[in-house]
Amino acid sequence: MIVPFGNVLALSAILFVLGAFCALARRNLIMIVLGIEIMLNAASIAFIGAALRSQNLEGQTFVLFILAVAATEVSVGLAIIVYAFRKTGSFDPNNYNLLK
Repeated sequence: MIVPFGNVLALSAILFVLGAFCALARRNLIMIVLGIEIMLNAASIAFIGAALRSQNLEGQTFVLFILAVAATEVSVGLAIIVYAFRKTGSFDPNNYNLLK
């Protein structure tokens, strides 16, 4: 059974909006990083859907790059969050003016 391309794009758009809401509306840095990850996964779903529709592998190649960037972003982001938590004692991004 083949999923229609419109449904794939709708799922991708819904995930992207949820990730953007999670990244922009929260005051917790871990939730902000989680929202960015959801947005990257939404882009990956759209690339895979487009690759399956056009019958080429370029979209799947982009997904591999997105996964590499996401893994790097999580490791660097969590290291900064741990450092900032040790300095301030909270996960509130408003308290992080010490990192300047």
